[in-house]
Amino acid sequence: MPHDKIALVTGAGSGIGKGCALALIKAGFTVVLTGRRKDKLEETAQEGKPFGKSLVAPSDMTDPASIEALFATVKKQFGRLDVLFNNAGIGAPAMPFEDLPFDKWKAVVDTNLTAPFLCAQHAFRIMKDQAPRGGRIINNGSISAHAPRPFTVAYTATKHAITGLTKSIALDGRAYDIAGGQIDIGNAATDLSERMAAGILQPHGGIMVEPRMDVQNVADALVYMATRPLEANVLFMTVMATKMPFVGRG
Repeated sequence: MPHDKIALVTGAGSGIGKGCALALIKAGFTVVLTGRRKDKLEETAQEGKPFGKSLVAPSDMTDPASIEALFATVKKQFGRLDVLFNNAGIGAPAMPFEDLPFDKWKAVVDTNLTAPFLCAQHAFRIMKDQAPRGGRIINNGSISAHAPRPFTVAYTATKHAITGLTKSIALDGRAYDIAGGQIDIGNAATDLSERMAAGILQPHGGIMVEPRMDVQNVADALVYMATRPLEANVLFMTVMATKMPFVGRG
């Protein structure tokens, strides 16, 4: 490679973020691992150490100043950024639409929408001025970017909004060789999706155990998106458990 490829993964301490960060390290990227818990990020870094390089850089995605400091660190340490994976996200407690408190709504919007926007802004500023110019910004969308689950208005609204953010990144990034894409994930087997294996509420009011898939499927897909030459872009990709209730009517 003509230069070290630098990637940044938010929420890299567990689940999908950890799996994708390790896959990027194995693919030859130096990966900046960020999230709130330094101990979890260090676990990811330790697992990736036999395969390549990483940098632990804790940050708070709800704090614009923390996000700014994160990207300042990236620029100071490496002078460039080739891939940003906006992965970090949260949900609100499941409850009837009319009962969701505003603070729970705002927490989800701040983490799932405002933070990816701010991260993408900082990435733009680095990518448009670096040499070679350009880079790739990939957003974690979710099946919820297409269809909601019951009692998930905050999460669903932010994931629908991520689709608009992705399209704007892809359009506005053209002038600077910045590609924007989105990976929509359904039922990856992580700690957060354990409840699906135990049974989860369905739109008809019943409870159903939902199939899940190994998170490595997501990691492999993310690496494919991240390693395209900048003349090509995977704008949207859906990776889902084959038998989960999504296609058709469940």
